[in-house]
Amino acid sequence: MPTDSPAPADTPRIPPAPAAQVPAPPPERATLPDPGPGPTLRGPDAPKSEPATPRGYRAVFAVAEFRAVFAAHLLSLLGVVVSELALTVLVYDLTGSPLLSALTFALGLLPYIVGGTLFAGVADRYPARRVLVVCDLLCAACVAVMLVPATPVAGLLALRCLVAAIAPVFTGTRMAALTDILGEGDLYVLGRSLLRIVSQSAMLIGFGTGGVLLTVLSPRGAITVTVVTFLCSAVLLRFGTQDRPARATATGDGGGGALLKESLSGARLVLGDRRIRALMLLFWLPAMFVVAPEALAAPYADAIGASPAALGLLLCAMAVGHIGAELFVGSALSPRNRSRIVLPVAAVGLLPLLVYAARPGLPLALAALALAGAGAAYVIGLDQWFVDAVPQELRGRAMTLLTAGLMTVQGLGMAMAGLAAEFFPVHQVVAGSGIIGTVCALLLVAEVRRTAPGQRSDTEGRDGADRHVTSR
Repeated sequence: MPTDSPAPADTPRIPPAPAAQVPAPPPERATLPDPGPGPTLRGPDAPKSEPATPRGYRAVFAVAEFRAVFAAHLLSLLGVVVSELALTVLVYDLTGSPLLSALTFALGLLPYIVGGTLFAGVADRYPARRVLVVCDLLCAACVAVMLVPATPVAGLLALRCLVAAIAPVFTGTRMAALTDILGEGDLYVLGRSLLRIVSQSAMLIGFGTGGVLLTVLSPRGAITVTVVTFLCSAVLLRFGTQDRPARATATGDGGGGALLKESLSGARLVLGDRRIRALMLLFWLPAMFVVAPEALAAPYADAIGASPAALGLLLCAMAVGHIGAELFVGSALSPRNRSRIVLPVAAVGLLPLLVYAARPGLPLALAALALAGAGAAYVIGLDQWFVDAVPQELRGRAMTLLTAGLMTVQGLGMAMAGLAAEFFPVHQVVAGSGIIGTVCALLLVAEVRRTAPGQRSDTEGRDGADRHVTSR
C-alpha cells in the first residue's frame, strides 16, 4: 500500500547516555557503532581487524524487517499505478466521457485529506503491523469489487475514493513504524529516502507496465494485478515484521466517536505546535508549486511543437532529477551535511522553473525540470528534523497528516495551474509558480530558523512542553 523539534536546524540531537548504561539494541537493528574517541589497544591475541559494518543504503537493507517493508511497498505501489491507468481506461470505455476518465485520477488525491484527518488516530491507537495488514486487505477487497462486471461507474469511483482515503493511514503508519524498525537516526532517514525513490521509479515503470498489460489484457484483467499485489503486501508485512504495541492508549469507549476525537485532537496538537507546523509546511508548499510543469506538460509540448515522445520526456525529467539527487545526497553526504543543505536547497529549489519565462525549447526545459526535481532532495534532512520534533505517541497521527496534506496540496497545485493556464500562457504560469513558490519557501525557511529550539524564547519552549506534557 503506497503514496512520505528538540534539536535546532544545524545541531544534532543530544546523544544518549554512555553505552554502558544503555541496553544493547536487538540483533536485527542495524545501528552504526560509535568509533570512540581514539584507537583501542589490542592484546597479542586480538584479531587484527573487525568485519566492516554496512553503511549508507546498504545498512538499511541489512535490516530484515525493512526488506519486507520495502518489498511490500514496491509490489503494492506498482499495482496501484497499474490499476489507476486501467481504471481510467475502464471508466472511459464504459462512459465515453473524458471528464469522468480524468476524475478517476483526481479521486486518487482528493480523499487523502479526509482519510488523513478523520482516521489518523488509527495509526497510534492500534499496533502498526495490524493496521498495515488490515489496510492492505481492505484495499484488496475494494479493488476486487471493481472487477465485478455489475459494478456501476458510480460504484467504481466510490471504491476509488475509499482506497484513496485508506492510503494516508497506511502510509503514515508505515512511516511511524520505520522509526521502530530502523531507529530515529540516520537509518530512518535513508529508509524513507529509499521508499521515496521507489515511489518515483514506480511512476515511471508502472505506467509503462500498465500500458503493456492493457495491450494483452482487458482493463479489468489489468486491475486484477492490483488485488494480487495488495495481498502479497499484506503477507509480507504480516510475516516479515514484528508485532509491536500501539504507541498511544485508547481513551473513551473505544468506538468510532472516540477514534474521531483522537484523530482531530492529534491534528490540533500537531498543527498547534509552531515548530512542527513550520516543518510540515516546508514539506507541503514547495511540492504544491513544483507540480505546475507536470500538470501543464501536454499544453506546453503543444505550444513548442514537441512530439508525443517529447511529452513523455517532460513528464519523466523531474522524477529522474529527484531520484539522482536523492541517491547522491543519501549516499555521499553525512547526516550533518544533509542537515546543513535543507534550508538553502529548499529556498532555491524552485528557481529553475523561472527558465520557463523565456519559453525554452525542449532541451532547456528538460534541464530545468531535472534541476527542479533535484531540489526536492532537501527533504532527506527534513525527515530527520520532523521525526525529532514529533513526540513518539503522536508520530503516527503526525505522519498520516503529513502524507494526506502532501497529496492534497499537490492536487490543489495541479488544479490551480490548470485554472491559471485558462487565462495566461502556459510558460508564464510555470514561471509564476516558480516565483510564488520561491517567495513562500523563503518565508518558511525564515520561520523554521526562528522555531529552532535554540532560537525560541523560554516562554515558547514552556508552551511547547505544556502542549505535550499529558502525552509524554
